[in-house]
Parts: sequence; structure tokens; C-alpha cells
Amino acid sequence: MSKSPSPYDSLRHIPLSYDNTDSRNSALNLILTLRPDWKETQDTIDFVRFTDGITNTLLKAVNKRPGLSKTEIDEDAILLRAYGKGTDVLIDREKETRSHCLLARHELAPTLYARFDNGLLYKYISGSACAPADLRRPEVWRGVAQRLGEWHATLPISSISTTCPAPSQLTPHNKRASLATMAQLTPGKSVPNVWTTMQKWIQALPTSTTAQQDRRDLLMRELESLTKMLGDTPGIGGSNPFIFAHCDLLSGNVIIEPSPSSAAASRRSSASSGSEEPETAASVSFIDYEYATPAPASFDIANHFAEWGGFDCDFSVLPTRHVRRAFLREYLQSFSTHQNRTYKETELEELFDQVDRFRGVPGFYWGIWALIQAQISQINFDYASYAEVRLGEYRAWMREISGEREAAGEQMPIREKRWAQEE
Repeated sequence: MSKSPSPYDSLRHIPLSYDNTDSRNSALNLILTLRPDWKETQDTIDFVRFTDGITNTLLKAVNKRPGLSKTEIDEDAILLRAYGKGTDVLIDREKETRSHCLLARHELAPTLYARFDNGLLYKYISGSACAPADLRRPEVWRGVAQRLGEWHATLPISSISTTCPAPSQLTPHNKRASLATMAQLTPGKSVPNVWTTMQKWIQALPTSTTAQQDRRDLLMRELESLTKMLGDTPGIGGSNPFIFAHCDLLSGNVIIEPSPSSAAASRRSSASSGSEEPETAASVSFIDYEYATPAPASFDIANHFAEWGGFDCDFSVLPTRHVRRAFLREYLQSFSTHQNRTYKETELEELFDQVDRFRGVPGFYWGIWALIQAQISQINFDYASYAEVRLGEYRAWMREISGEREAAGEQMPIREKRWAQEE
């Protein structure tokens, strides 16, 4: 029996590339290949560049044909996302496409139209991308918690992973280097996953100097230690320890969808009355699924909390214990509703503790990522400094949980102090 084509293979492929040095012409060629009916009105095609990310190029293609309202123009708009140069070492593009197709089937992602040599074309979602400050607004974080609970409760990981055999079960026939190393790191678990992703990234780091080799070896030892410490974290209510995680819920990947005027008025009313936590939750959606992979729910949530400070890593605005608990209550209510179950208060406390234990892992994850970007990226961003800040988060956390910082009589760093703050 012939094997059915994968979503990646069955998705239309346009054999063209986007060229940042000839942005409009290369983008126009892609759009007109996808939408030949736009050729007669190509003079009214316009491109809007979004600059929220620091890896990819994201353009919104609109055709401002006479007689159409802004809503009608946006309804027909197309997003063009071109990958940053060299990012294939970081991202499995086929897995990203499978993730996008799965999400679209669950109505959690826009329709995917086509892939091209260095990117994707998909339907535009109306709404506004968040800034870091927006993530801290109660109605927004409530919406994020609800949507994330739906993701984790409903999306199967089987379409983007496979169960890795234990090392002892690997035969000479299937003992490929990558599978063998993944099996040793997370035996018997779904792969790839967030731990094996970090393993792959560390293995891709340069080793041309002794200092680089020493650093890579240290990071690998630290990863193995982290995996032993946190790799068996149980899932919610005894469910699968891995869920379908976004793994990149920074502000620009959270879209606030248009809401009815009545709901907006309700939010304004609540805010003006001095209420800190309006009852209304914003309707949000998540975009950009290139890092989506099986991971503990606690990692995905802790990673999102880390993004409240934005690329500037403003640790003073991370959520306090009170806000984290309120977020997790909203998340668990959504998660349980989508699994037709009722959560217990003990599950809230367990998840709260798990997220607390994972608080330093995002710094390790993005620190490694930034070390690679510093080698390959052509974007004007100081990845090397960003790597040191994020790895610094991780090391401060390690010194805190080991007691080393307290034993040295040093002050608690601001990130750890904020994380321990109650209100």
C-alpha cells in the first residue's frame, strides 16, 4: 500500500525565493504566482512590513482595488514569511509545516496556501500584534491563558513526533546517530522534543577554537543535568508529560483579535473603574509555529512568562506569584473544559510548582539559540549580548536553587527577586 503524502509534500510548492535585496519584486512574483487573478490589478498591490520578530521577514500583501472596504481588503490579504538566512540549522521546516496544517485543521491557525524555496504563504489574520506591555494587561493574559489551555488540551503531538525507543532497543539497522543521541537523552519519549531540540542546537555550535569546544561541552553537560532534573515532569492530572507546545510565545506572536464594541466597552469600563483584573478576556490567537514541538506544559508557560520583559529582558515586570497563580487558574479551567473534565485545586498547586521549577530553562534554551544566531544571522541585532543575558538568567536560577548565591552572601538578582514576589 502506498504511503499517503505528508502535509509538507502535498502543500503547493512555488519554485521561487524571496530576496530581501529586491523585496518588492521578489514578493510580487510570489504573490502573483499564488494569485494570478491579481495580475490585472497589480498596480494596487501593496506590501506592509512587520518588524516584531528578529529572525524572519514578514510581509502582508494587500490588493487595494477600488470599491473595496478595508475589511474586504484585509479578508483577501496574504502573509508572506521568508526565513532568516541559515535558520534551517535551528528549525525543521517540514515539521513546522506539519504543525501549521494540524493547527489549521483545529481552526487554531490561518489557512496555509503554499510554501516557496525560503518561506511560506498563508492567510492574514485580522488583529493587532501585542507589544510586551500588552502581555501584562489582565484581559490579554487571561486570553493567552485560555488559548494556551486549548492548545495543550486538544492538539495531538503524534503528527510532529514519534516515540523514540530506549537505547537498548536500537538495532544496527535503525541506530542512526541522531536517533541514538536522542534516545540517550530522552529514552522512550516522543522525539523530537524540547530537550532534543536543545541537544541539536548545542551540537551545531562552532568548535573551531578551544574556548568554543569547552563551551559546547559545558552546555551539553548542563543540558544532560537539566534533563535528568526536569525530564520526567508529569503532565496535568497524570496526562502525557509532553503537550503540543508553541515554545515561542513572545509578544509579537500573540494577536489580539477584533472584538465586538460591547466587549471593548466592557473592558474600558472595568479598567476605568480601577479593577486590576477585568472579567473579560481578550480573544487572542497565536502565530509562527516554527519552534512548536512536544514539551512539558510548564516549559511553554514559563517561557511565555519570560517574554513579558520583551527582548530588552526587563526582569522587573515579570509576573508575580499572585499573577502567575491567576494565569494558571485560567489556563487550567480552559485545559479542563477542552478535555471534558474538572480540574482539582491540587493540580493548580502542582502546576504552579512545576512552572516555578522551569523558570530558568527558557534562558538556557534561548541562550543557545542566540549563540547560533550570532554566527549565521544577517539581521542587525546583537545576538551575542542577548545570549549572555539569557544564559545569565539560567545561571542565576541555578545558583539560587543550589543555595550558592545565598551561601556567598550575595544579593538576590532582580529576576529571582521578582519571581519570588507575592503581589
